[in-house]
Amino acid sequence: MNKKRIYLSSPHMGGTEEKYVGEAFSSNWIAPLGPNVDAFEKSVAEYCGIEHAVALSSGTAAIHLALIMLGIKAGDEVMASTFTFSATVNPITYVGAIPVLIDSEPGTWNMDPGLLEQAILERSSGNSKRKIKAIIVVHLYGMPANMDRITEIAARYEIPLIEDAAEALGSRFSGIQTGTFGKMGILSFNGNKIITTSGGGALICNDKGLADRARFLSTQARDNAPHYQHSQIGYNYRMSNVLAGIGIGQMEVLEERVKARRNNHFFYKKNLEKFEEISFLNEPGESYFSNFWLTTILIDPARTRVTREELQTALENENIESRPLWKPMHLQPVFSSCPVYQTGVSEDFFNRGLCLPSGSNLTDDDRERIMNVITKTLSRGRR
Repeated sequence: MNKKRIYLSSPHMGGTEEKYVGEAFSSNWIAPLGPNVDAFEKSVAEYCGIEHAVALSSGTAAIHLALIMLGIKAGDEVMASTFTFSATVNPITYVGAIPVLIDSEPGTWNMDPGLLEQAILERSSGNSKRKIKAIIVVHLYGMPANMDRITEIAARYEIPLIEDAAEALGSRFSGIQTGTFGKMGILSFNGNKIITTSGGGALICNDKGLADRARFLSTQARDNAPHYQHSQIGYNYRMSNVLAGIGIGQMEVLEERVKARRNNHFFYKKNLEKFEEISFLNEPGESYFSNFWLTTILIDPARTRVTREELQTALENENIESRPLWKPMHLQPVFSSCPVYQTGVSEDFFNRGLCLPSGSNLTDDDRERIMNVITKTLSRGRR
C-alpha cells in the first residue's frame, strides 16, 4: 500500500521545541528537574489560571499522587467515571481502594450527576465501614463534564474532587479551564494528546502544600538531610528537563492546536450532516467549550446496515487509523467485580461509536481522503 498513513492523533511539533531541548543539552541539564521544568510548570499553571503545576512522568502518576495525598487507603471507596481509559481507574487499585464506577449522561458522555448522588447515598447509608474518600470525574475526549452539578454534589457531601483532564487541556466550562474546579486536576502530555512532551503529565492545584508534597513524593520522598534519608515511600515520577523543553515549545502553539482540532470536528459535522445515521458528541450548551481532542461519532443501526467495525475496516483498508470508543471500565475483566451504577449509556455508545482521525496536523487532502471513505461506506449501507 503506497498511500500515506493517516493516524488517529499523532504528535505535532511547533518548531521551537528543539531550541529548548538543545538548551538542556548545552547546559547538561539532562536529568529530572532543571530550568525547563520550572518554565514548563509556570506556563501550564498560567494557561490554566491556577497557582501550581507539578510536571510528572504521566497523568497516571498524577492521579496516583493525588490519591496518596488525600490519604486514601485499602478498603476506601473512590467514585470514578466508567467511560474512560483504564489509567483513570488503575491508580485507585494502586492504593488498595475500591473503584465505584459511575455511568455517563447522554449529553456530555461524562459522569452522570444523578447516578453519582445515588451511589453516594446508597453507599454511605447503613454501613459505617464504607468510606467514600474521593470522586474522579473525567472530561472525555475533551468534552467538559457537567461541572455545575458535580462540584455542587462533591461540596454538599464533603468529598474531595479530582478532575481527570488528561484529554481536555484547552477545554473550558463556563469560561474556566477544566482541571481547575476540584481539589486537584491532572493533565496528560502523552504522544497522542493535544500537546505532548513525548511522555508526561502534570498535577495542578491551588494548594501550595499539595504541590510541594507532590514534588516531594515524586522525587523518591528524599528527606532534607545531609545524607540519603527516607522517612516514607516515594516515587520516581518527576518529568525530565529534556522532555519539559518539548513541553515549553508545545505550550507556545496550544491555542493553534485547539483551533485545529475544533476545525476538524466541524469539518466532519458539516460533511456528514446528510447522514442521519451518524451523530456526534457535541457541546450541549453555552457553558461547554471542548477542545475536541478526538472527534467521535455514533452509528444508529436502525438507519444503516453499516456497523462500526465495517466503517473502521473500510478506513483501515485505505491506511487510515480509527478506533472504537473507550470500553467502559465495568466491562473490563480486571474491573468486572467493582460496584457499578449504570443505565447502559456508555455500553451503548461503546458498541456504536468510533473515533475519527483528529490530529491538528491533518491536511486538507488528508481530510478529503477520510471523508471519501466514510461517505462511500455509509452510502452503500443506507436503508
